[in-house]
Amino acid sequence: MDYRYSDLTIEQLRDEVGILKEKAQKAEQLGNISEVQINERKMQVAISYTLNPEDYKAGETYELNGDPGHTFKVNYINGVFAWGHRVNLLGEVYDKEEAIPISLLVEKK
Repeated sequence: MDYRYSDLTIEQLRDEVGILKEKAQKAEQLGNISEVQINERKMQVAISYTLNPEDYKAGETYELNGDPGHTFKVNYINGVFAWGHRVNLLGEVYDKEEAIPISLLVEKK
Protein backbone atom coordinates (compact mmCIF):
# COMPACT_ATOMS: atom_id res chain seq x y z
CA MET A 1 0.00 0.00 0.00
CA ASP A 2 1.48 3.32 -1.07
CA TYR A 3 0.55 6.37 0.93
CA ARG A 4 1.98 9.72 1.88
CA TYR A 5 2.32 10.89 5.45
CA SER A 6 0.74 14.19 4.44
CA ASP A 7 -2.48 12.32 3.55
CA LEU A 8 -2.80 10.61 6.95
CA THR A 9 -4.70 11.81 10.02
CA ILE A 10 -2.96 12.42 13.34
CA GLU A 11 -4.29 9.08 14.64
CA GLN A 12 -3.01 7.23 11.56
CA LEU A 13 0.38 8.90 11.94
CA ARG A 14 0.57 7.81 15.58
CA ASP A 15 -0.30 4.26 14.53
CA GLU A 16 2.42 4.41 11.87
CA VAL A 17 4.96 5.59 14.46
CA GLY A 18 4.01 2.60 16.65
CA ILE A 19 4.46 0.19 13.74
CA LEU A 20 7.83 1.72 12.85
CA LYS A 21 8.94 1.54 16.48
CA GLU A 22 8.12 -2.19 16.55
CA LYS A 23 10.01 -2.73 13.30
CA ALA A 24 13.03 -0.87 14.69
CA GLN A 25 12.99 -2.95 17.88
CA LYS A 26 12.80 -6.21 15.91
CA ALA A 27 15.62 -5.10 13.63
CA GLU A 28 17.71 -4.19 16.67
CA GLN A 29 17.14 -7.63 18.17
CA LEU A 30 18.31 -9.17 14.89
CA GLY A 31 21.36 -6.91 14.84
CA ASN A 32 20.35 -5.11 11.65
CA ILE A 33 21.57 -1.62 12.57
CA SER A 34 20.93 -0.03 9.17
CA GLU A 35 17.27 -1.12 9.27
CA VAL A 36 16.98 0.34 12.78
CA GLN A 37 18.28 3.68 11.52
CA ILE A 38 15.93 3.65 8.52
CA ASN A 39 12.90 3.03 10.72
CA GLU A 40 14.00 5.67 13.22
CA ARG A 41 14.32 8.25 10.42
CA LYS A 42 10.86 7.31 9.12
CA MET A 43 9.50 7.77 12.66
CA GLN A 44 11.07 11.23 12.86
CA VAL A 45 9.43 12.25 9.59
CA ALA A 46 6.04 10.81 10.60
CA ILE A 47 6.20 12.64 13.94
CA SER A 48 7.02 15.86 12.05
CA TYR A 49 3.66 15.62 10.29
CA THR A 50 1.93 15.76 13.70
CA LEU A 51 3.63 19.10 14.46
CA ASN A 52 2.83 22.62 13.25
CA PRO A 53 5.62 23.96 10.99
CA GLU A 54 4.54 27.52 11.84
CA ASP A 55 5.87 26.96 15.38
CA TYR A 56 9.42 26.98 13.95
CA LYS A 57 10.94 30.24 12.73
CA ALA A 58 13.67 31.10 10.27
CA GLY A 59 16.69 32.70 11.92
CA GLU A 60 16.11 30.85 15.20
CA THR A 61 18.58 28.37 16.67
CA TYR A 62 17.28 25.14 18.17
CA GLU A 63 18.82 22.30 20.11
CA LEU A 64 18.91 19.00 18.23
CA ASN A 65 17.10 16.08 19.82
CA GLY A 66 19.62 13.26 20.18
CA ASP A 67 22.67 15.39 19.33
CA PRO A 68 23.80 17.34 22.41
CA GLY A 69 27.00 18.51 20.68
CA HIS A 70 25.21 20.63 18.09
CA THR A 71 22.48 23.18 17.63
CA PHE A 72 20.68 23.94 14.38
CA LYS A 73 20.23 27.41 12.90
CA VAL A 74 17.14 27.45 10.67
CA ASN A 75 17.34 29.30 7.36
CA TYR A 76 13.81 28.42 6.27
CA ILE A 77 11.04 25.88 6.73
CA ASN A 78 9.79 23.87 3.76
CA GLY A 79 6.88 21.63 4.68
CA VAL A 80 7.92 19.59 7.72
CA PHE A 81 11.65 20.05 7.10
CA ALA A 82 13.89 22.77 8.47
CA TRP A 83 16.71 23.83 6.19
CA GLY A 84 19.77 25.32 7.80
CA HIS A 85 23.19 24.69 9.28
CA ARG A 86 24.51 22.76 12.26
CA VAL A 87 26.49 24.75 14.81
CA ASN A 88 28.97 23.00 17.12
CA LEU A 89 29.60 23.82 20.78
CA LEU A 90 32.32 26.31 19.82
CA GLY A 91 29.84 28.29 17.71
CA GLU A 92 31.38 27.17 14.42
CA VAL A 93 28.78 26.93 11.65
CA TYR A 94 29.13 24.05 9.21
CA ASP A 95 29.29 25.09 5.54
CA LYS A 96 26.91 22.43 4.29
CA GLU A 97 23.21 23.34 4.36
CA GLU A 98 20.99 20.40 5.27
CA ALA A 99 17.34 19.57 5.84
CA ILE A 100 16.15 17.85 9.00
CA PRO A 101 12.64 16.91 10.15
CA ILE A 102 11.18 19.51 12.51
CA SER A 103 10.60 16.75 15.07
CA LEU A 104 14.34 16.89 15.81
CA LEU A 105 14.23 20.57 16.79
CA VAL A 106 13.93 21.43 20.47
CA GLU A 107 13.43 24.96 21.86
CA LYS A 108 16.56 26.27 23.53
CA LYS A 109 16.06 26.81 27.25
